Order: sequence, then C-alpha cells, then structure tokens
Amino acid sequence: MFVESSWVRALSWKSIVAPNRRRGWHVRNASLATHCGFLDSSSTNEHYPACTAFPPANERASAPDREDRVLSNLPLGPIADQARANPAGVALVDDLVTRTWPQVEDEIRRAASAMLEAAEDPDSRWGVLGDNAGPTLLAHAAGIIAGVGTVAISRQLTIRELADQIEDASIVGLVTGPGGAAVAIEALAAGLVTTVVVHSGDLPSTAPEGAMDWETWLEAAPERDDFPQRPARPIMVYTSGTTGRARGTETRWVLAPVETSDDYLRVLRERAQFPPGPHIVVGPLQHNGPLAAVRHLLLGEPVIVMGRFDAARALGLIEEYEVRSSVMVPTHFQRMLALDAVARDGRDLSSITMIAHTGSACPPDVKRQMIDWFGPVFTESYGGSESRTLCRINSTEWLAHPGSVGRAVDPYRILVLDEQGDELPAGEQGLLVFEAPEGHGIRYHRDEEKTAKAYVRPGAFTLGDVGHVDADGFIFVTDRVSDMVVSGGVNLYPSESEQVLLEHPAVADVAVIGVPHPDLGEQLLALVVAVDPSDPPTTAELEAWCRERLGSYKIPRLVEFIDVLPRNEMQKVDKKSLRKPYWGEGRTIGG
Repeated sequence: MFVESSWVRALSWKSIVAPNRRRGWHVRNASLATHCGFLDSSSTNEHYPACTAFPPANERASAPDREDRVLSNLPLGPIADQARANPAGVALVDDLVTRTWPQVEDEIRRAASAMLEAAEDPDSRWGVLGDNAGPTLLAHAAGIIAGVGTVAISRQLTIRELADQIEDASIVGLVTGPGGAAVAIEALAAGLVTTVVVHSGDLPSTAPEGAMDWETWLEAAPERDDFPQRPARPIMVYTSGTTGRARGTETRWVLAPVETSDDYLRVLRERAQFPPGPHIVVGPLQHNGPLAAVRHLLLGEPVIVMGRFDAARALGLIEEYEVRSSVMVPTHFQRMLALDAVARDGRDLSSITMIAHTGSACPPDVKRQMIDWFGPVFTESYGGSESRTLCRINSTEWLAHPGSVGRAVDPYRILVLDEQGDELPAGEQGLLVFEAPEGHGIRYHRDEEKTAKAYVRPGAFTLGDVGHVDADGFIFVTDRVSDMVVSGGVNLYPSESEQVLLEHPAVADVAVIGVPHPDLGEQLLALVVAVDPSDPPTTAELEAWCRERLGSYKIPRLVEFIDVLPRNEMQKVDKKSLRKPYWGEGRTIGG
C-alpha cells in the first residue's frame, strides 16, 4: 500500500511558468512550456455523493516509487519531459495521495500495459467509474495513449444500466473507487467483465476472482519492450436523450484525423482551450467537463482533484497551488458566493485566468457577482457530449449580451430554422441548427437511427434546442425541445424516469419536468396520475420503486398527484403548460 512520507511542497510547475502578481505569468523554461498548450459535506445532492474530506497536505501519502519500471515506447511526451526535468515535482494530487511526475509516468505505463493485456481485441474498451481520485485520470490517460479506449461511467448506475453499457461498448474490465466498487464487483460476479480494479480504498474481502486493488494491478502489469502502435482512442461517454436509453459517443477533444498517439498529443497541445498551468477538478469525473483534466495531465500540467466540492476548501487550494484554470457549474458559484466574509476575504486568487462553465443556467446576478469577485475570467460554452463545444462566450462579451451562450465557434455555422426548415432572420425564435464540415458532426456509437435523427439535413444537426440569434450573431437558448433537465450541471432526461414510473402498477400516467431549485438550478418533479385517485401510491413507495431501477440522481424527489395530464392534438404531453406555474414565461438556458 501507500508509503507514508513527507509531502513534497514545491510545485514543479514553477520551473516552467512562474506567477507574477502584477504582470501575470512568464515562461522560465521555454522548451518545456512548448509542450503545454461539485459539493460540501452538508449537501444532499445526489449527483455528487459525499467522499472523504480533502485533508491537509501533510496528512496525504505520497505514491510509491518502484525500482523496476515497465519500460516501453509508449509516447507520453510532456509527462515524460516533466519526469526527467522535475523528478520531485508535484503532478497529481487527490484527497489521499500526492504523485510526482515520475510516479505518474510509471503508473500510466503500467496501467496501459495491463489494459492492453485484457483488451487484445482493438474493439474492446475499459470502463472507468468516475470516483474523484487520481487513478480515474491515470486510467483514462493510459487508455487514450495506448489506444485501448476507456468509457467514463457513472458510479451511480444500477447493475442493469451498467450491463447495458458494458455490452454496448465491449467493455472487458472496470476501474473504480469505493463509490462504484459494489456495482462493479456485481458485474464481475455476473461474468460481464473479466477484471475489476479498486483504488482509493480497501478491496472487499468477499470480492470474487478477477478483482484486485490498484497497487496489485500495477505491480502485476506485464513488462513490454514495445507497445503495439495503435491510434490514440478518445474517451467514450454515454448520453441519453428523448428515447430514454443511453447511447455512447466519443469525446471530441481532437477533431483532426490522427494516426498515432504522438500526433494526438501534438494536436491537443496546438488546440489547447485552457491556459497552461495547474488545473483543479471540482466536479464529478464521470462527466465531460471535469474530464478536461485528463487533457491537462497529458500536457504535463499539474492537476488537483477534490473528492467532493467544499467552497472554502476550493478557494484555499486555488491559492495554495496557484491554480490557473477549472471547469465549474453555476452551483459551484452559488456555494462560493454564500461563504461568509471570513472565508472569502484575504484569499489571493489572482493566479486564476480561466474558469470554464457550462451545464445548468447561470442566474445573471450570480454571474455578475462572480465576475466582480474573480475578474473577467469566465468562459461559458454550449454544446453536448456528442458534439463538443458549439458556442463560446467570454465575460466581456457576456456583460454586453447577458443571457447569451456566445457565437458559434469554428468550424460550425449557426442556423435558426422554422417548422418548415426555412432559415429565420435575427431575433426570431426557432430550432437551433449547426452546419458542420464532414467529420465534425454528431455520431452515436452503434446507433445509426439516433445519429440520423440528429440531422435536419446533410451536414446540419441539432441538439434539440430552441432559441434565437441577435444582430451581432450571439446565440440565446430559450427552451429545450427534448425537455432535458439540468440539475447541478448534470443532464437529466425525464423520459428515463417516466418509463420506470409507468411500470408501477398504481401509476396510470406520469410526466416528469424540471422545476426551479435555489442551489441546483433545476430538480425533477413527477406529476402522477394514479390508477385509483382515492388510494394513490406514496412518494416513498415510488422512490423505492425507482431506486431499484434507476441511478439515484435520476429519481424525482418531488411528487404531485393530478387528475389528468394536458395533451395536444397529437396526444403528446404539453410539458410547456406543466412547467409554466413554476417558471412563468421567463425561463432561459444560460441566463
């Protein structure tokens, strides 16, 4: 297990890029610099289950050094450069362990070798259940560079949901922390995978053959003189939609075709969207935004991972590590703004130059307060897991166009279409459609039908949102055709909850909508028509029913009983009228 030792205090990034409080950052080592391009303990938020608290630096262990390293030609570029130039430099920090660059390099090489042994078929993948810990990032990084391919999986899935993704993505092994260990081991016992690796905690004594802890797995990795030359393989994530069944899609960090892992790292560096420097992870590592930390690690940039988000602690870590960037959702902003003066005042946050935010709508007053506090460092983006970023807006632009999600980014072009498919002029509301060159559109894994439905015509796709474009080309999203709910930055699809509730024998009809929540932005509300209105099921009964069939974050916590659901002439539920009493006419996405 991990060896207790004193924590290495000096942050190696300072040997490459050093902070200057008056003039920003300056480069100390040009040759290395060229390589570098969500809640607190009182929360009951189901999207971010509680983890252990982030301990002080002197209470964290250091990763073990190994004398016999797995030698290979695995191309690790910036990580290998950092390991040679800064062997004592801090590379990856989580709640439990601090890793240096040589340790990160060694663990990625070993993980890649072990993954390849189990995934000899080029179509096979490894699943990584998203506990917020260093090994989650290391496993994804190893999979990308070795060409194995990983799947970012929610640790809150039921065994039925996990089994569906294992089969669909051809997953042969699972890496998980304590949060997903139970369901992962259940999958192993059922013969769905051959290997389960548990990190950041003890392996259950009853675990079946094929289960092992992270350290044992790394030590057992076969030594290789050469890795097979596979192309870099992106992370796959699962996104649902109006059909209710999750479908896989590969992350779009690199759009240009790449043949080798070296090419992948080169393009990743050339097209980096974040400033170089330390990056902090505050959201769950099963979602696309926080997974951007994998890019930072691959580019040789220090990464700090919070097991759970605590606003005061996050500010302390930003100051301690002189963090330059992060990915957050508005819920994080609201938690930080709620801190008292003692927790907020006196913090030196001048190192931060970019906070990317997406997901749920950010109230304009919240965003203005954050800009007043941190400065104009906020960049908001709009897009989907299946599409990458389609629009982007910085703080200055947002202040001039509050509520906008920005202009379309290259190579996309925005169109607003009416019901007949004709283009609408500026200011008129319609379906938001994005034109893209070949190879830059949407593609769902093993689902040509769903892929085709995303396109309104060849080369032009939609995420199902309605909005308008102003005279300056800034895009405003005003509704979601798919009725997707965004709660605490997590996308929730009501159809999944509705299908499960309709299976309950006491439920005749149901609609699930998003209603306002002061902290999370939205939360799920189930409007239920009972089979027997005089004897309806209780909220607890419906919640228990859902818990056996759905991930906890998909379960509506609010239930109201109504006589009948409003439907249009096509017999579709009129969710707009259902939402109106809660939202009025003023609901917008992004402001």
